Amino acid sequence: METKQPELTLRRIFIFWVPLAATWLMMSTEGPFLSAIIARLAEPKYNLAAYGVAFAFALIIESPIIMIMSASTKLVRNGEAYRKLRNFTHLLNGLITVAMLICIFPPVFHKIAYDMIGLPPPVAELTHWAFVVLLPWPGAIGFRRFYQGIMIRNNRTRLVAYGTVVRLVTMTLTALGLYFFSALPGAVIGAAALSAGVTLEALASRVMAHSIVNRLMAELRNPGTISVLPDLSYRQIARFYYPLALTPIIAMGTHPLVTFFMGQGRFAIESLAVYPVIHSLVFIFRSMGLSFMEVVITLLGEENEGRIPLRNFALIVGGVITAMLTLIAFTPLNELWFHHISGLSRELTAFARTPTRLFVLMPALSVLMSMQRGTLVNNGHNTPISWATVLEVGSIVAILILTI
Repeated sequence: METKQPELTLRRIFIFWVPLAATWLMMSTEGPFLSAIIARLAEPKYNLAAYGVAFAFALIIESPIIMIMSASTKLVRNGEAYRKLRNFTHLLNGLITVAMLICIFPPVFHKIAYDMIGLPPPVAELTHWAFVVLLPWPGAIGFRRFYQGIMIRNNRTRLVAYGTVVRLVTMTLTALGLYFFSALPGAVIGAAALSAGVTLEALASRVMAHSIVNRLMAELRNPGTISVLPDLSYRQIARFYYPLALTPIIAMGTHPLVTFFMGQGRFAIESLAVYPVIHSLVFIFRSMGLSFMEVVITLLGEENEGRIPLRNFALIVGGVITAMLTLIAFTPLNELWFHHISGLSRELTAFARTPTRLFVLMPALSVLMSMQRGTLVNNGHNTPISWATVLEVGSIVAILILTI
């Protein structure tokens, strides 16, 4: 007889979501913290710009592995699925690390930095060193997200948050240690802190998923306990994951695209300097919406029976976080955030106000997007996610061409 699932209430959704939201929220503090460190070191304008560019390219290289958490949340139902998706993840991690190495190679990097983006030499040199230090970043992200998905599927969302605490503590100690006891440029310090933090978090995630992995591997060693679920083939994994992988590849291409167009526009250095700071602030509020996708995948149910309570929860969260960002964008709190906390000069603070106000609806849209994407993934309809992202990027490119 099939066990009846408990009723999906707002309280149950909240309890499941809070650790994931806390995880994303903690991650979202990295950007403002590191920007504040960089802004207080020598040549802040050049280093903030270089850090923003290096981080943008690291993001696009890691993009094929980003959605592996959604894949493991949905697919790892037994030991065989775990083994095959783990192998798939390792292969993908290897490929993106090789891609990172190719981009670090000076002739390739110079072609991108000077010929494509048009970075000034001081910014390009700092960007290159920061990019080198970020080499472990993509592979560690993939490793970490694979095991986080497994923990989410097994209702261990609290462990995901604990891993992020490890990441933040490591990042903070690394950044402060290099800030006080080294002469490294700010962009390199920021990159080193990020790499150290995510590497330790990846290892911590594997340790915390140990009991779940042992149970899954026991199924492979003991045929009598193997799940009655059908086996998952590598072809099925590739077919399921391909549209998901395309989505962040296309979406994260917008960050370098925006960087490229800003480098060609008016006030290029100022724009490149404030953009990562603005992005970091907006991401704090977007993060609580982005964390909702895995909640939907896990709790929606095979027949989408959880749709209405999840929709109601999404409306509440979207309204609250959008109101919070609006309060900062349109009141003197923006002066407090950008000048006193982030350490921007008054010139750059004034530069940041208008773009921040244009971003105020992003948190609500992130919640809506997570609800829609989670529903599609839960039902195995991943291709529309990629097409929607193509439309998004196309719109961004059109606006950039028209305005710059």
